[in-house]
Amino acid sequence: MTAPVVSQARNAVASANRIVVKVGSSSLTTAEGGLDPARLDALVDALAARCAAGSQVVLVSSGAIAAGLAPLKLSRRPRDLATQQAAASVGQLTLAHAYANSFGRYALTVGQVLLTADDVVRRAHYRNAQRTFSRLLALGAVPVVNENDTVATDEIRFGDNDRLAALVAHLVGADALFLLSDVDALYSGDPRKPGAVRISEVASASDVDGVKAGTGGASGLGTGGMASKLAAARLASSAGIPVLLAGASDASRALSVADVGTAFAATGSRLTARRFWLGYATDANGRLHLDDGAVAAVVGRRRSLLAAGITGVDGDFEAGDVVELVSLAGEVVARGVVGYDSAELPSLIGRKSHDLPEEQRREVVHADDLVPLHR
Repeated sequence: MTAPVVSQARNAVASANRIVVKVGSSSLTTAEGGLDPARLDALVDALAARCAAGSQVVLVSSGAIAAGLAPLKLSRRPRDLATQQAAASVGQLTLAHAYANSFGRYALTVGQVLLTADDVVRRAHYRNAQRTFSRLLALGAVPVVNENDTVATDEIRFGDNDRLAALVAHLVGADALFLLSDVDALYSGDPRKPGAVRISEVASASDVDGVKAGTGGASGLGTGGMASKLAAARLASSAGIPVLLAGASDASRALSVADVGTAFAATGSRLTARRFWLGYATDANGRLHLDDGAVAAVVGRRRSLLAAGITGVDGDFEAGDVVELVSLAGEVVARGVVGYDSAELPSLIGRKSHDLPEEQRREVVHADDLVPLHR
């Protein structure tokens, strides 16, 4: 009998030395009883086995708000921000205590890391987070990460822990990302409906162009859904990190032989931490609209952006802020650190360098501060 062919992506995630594992609320909790100890222990069993095999593990865990529902006698996930924050305040303690006890069965120490979007959007915070993770892993601890829902607001929250996991995977220099949820794999449509086809391998972005992914979890406990998982997988794989998307109930096989779920091959080159932060982690404060020649220069030839290639400016920004570079078709093709204030640019756009005053004959966005985006 011939052994099944294992893809390069599955080999990569199975043999990865440093991994980030994300688990969703619905895989750890129930609306009626808060945390499910059996589910949490089963997940920790699989993670501890991976640690024993020699891998460094970072866990990105949802579940704080859901874990706070039962203690606060809330029948469902609250919709208003203040009650979400209150539930997170109670639930985060419950969640951290449960993980500490469960990992303690294997003499593994956990460290809690709570992040807001500010911690990856601001460059200084980003470096601080890197140092914290590096030291925790060097000391043999398992970092357990969650968005800091207790203080996060609509303006600063990540929106879902899938994106947070992808950002953390790059931040810690992970060799692979695992996205575990209540769905066993990626499907072409809603797997509960007829005609949905299971997708086992994603070798390139075009393999998922026709996928119709939902935006909400079936349990009502989480905020993600398959759309956020697909976006996170594409973000990580485009930055050189292979991804395995699988069911939390299959965590043991996913974290060992990796023969379950959907494997996403790394489709892009791994960026430096600064370039990844620039391209994906930070917020853009404005937009520069480019003509076709400028797009070809910036994306195709990795050249600096000059005033002559700009057709329009949107937003209120200062020199040193991050802006999006947009094609005539409206597609965001790159991001970069702008060298001018928004108030300065209208009088410069479309003009050749030799037609400008000498003090303004510089790049609008320098090539060293520019990251093309492959969509």
